Amino acid sequence: MKHNFLSDPIGFADRGENPTVITKMKSGYAVIGLTQFLPGYCLLIRAPKVNELTDLEYGDRNDFLLDMSLLGDALKEVCKPMRINYSIYGNEAPFLHAHVFPRYEWEPEYNRRNPVWTYPESNWTDDQYQWNEATHRGLMLDIKKVLEKRMSSGYG
Repeated sequence: MKHNFLSDPIGFADRGENPTVITKMKSGYAVIGLTQFLPGYCLLIRAPKVNELTDLEYGDRNDFLLDMSLLGDALKEVCKPMRINYSIYGNEAPFLHAHVFPRYEWEPEYNRRNPVWTYPESNWTDDQYQWNEATHRGLMLDIKKVLEKRMSSGYG
């Protein structure tokens, strides 16, 4: 399924037109991932746009990395995974974003012990794993509730 907001996810989020946005954070937007074979997979998208972490001043770097960790905290509380994996690459999308993956005991051992990118292509493309606003709205709201509570208690 092609989503028009992917052409400019930050611009669509700024206009309130990106349906994957969970909430606005200090450094950008928490969004749900377009594939959900690991339930709760999210991203933190930096706004305003920069290309990579090193383009940010130190204070903005701190904000981005703190927001990334708060998103991980929320996923731990909501999804109850065994751990959270964080990754920042920047090889494909031309803007700073961090992947935040909950990892689960029920995953096949090989995949659980390795980066998520070792999962077969079908996990990333099969319709059964694709984000769907109706199906994932409750999960998004649960994550939003926890994130906003964390942000309201002593957050910058």
